[in-house]
Amino acid sequence: MQLLLKDDLPFVVVTVEYKGKAVDVPNVLVDTGSASTILAADSLIEIGIEPAADDTLHTIRGVGGVEVVYLRKVDFLRVGEVGIAGFEIEVGGMDYGFEIRGILGMDFLRNVGAIINLSEMRLEFGKE
Repeated sequence: MQLLLKDDLPFVVVTVEYKGKAVDVPNVLVDTGSASTILAADSLIEIGIEPAADDTLHTIRGVGGVEVVYLRKVDFLRVGEVGIAGFEIEVGGMDYGFEIRGILGMDFLRNVGAIINLSEMRLEFGKE
């Protein structure tokens, strides 16, 4: 899959499937420095992912600061033709001051055997 370079950072589009509905989320940063995958809450509302009264809130910290998120297990998270069924994502505001709709973290990248080919600006997969 071709990486999109924005502000010298690698981005992809991810597809999230939840309860029979799917949405493509653009501007998702490929980030080996993030342990987990987080997606912007407003990108997921159309497929029914919203906070629930029984959600446990978690505080995460990173270079962008501190954010409160909730967890949601999605039916499928896919990048191109490769994905993981029953994948747990973090859902948050993602208000970092620039156009970013999510972070594709090491939890996904390791699971699919991702290979980041910077000379060709491609995200390849060892477990296709």
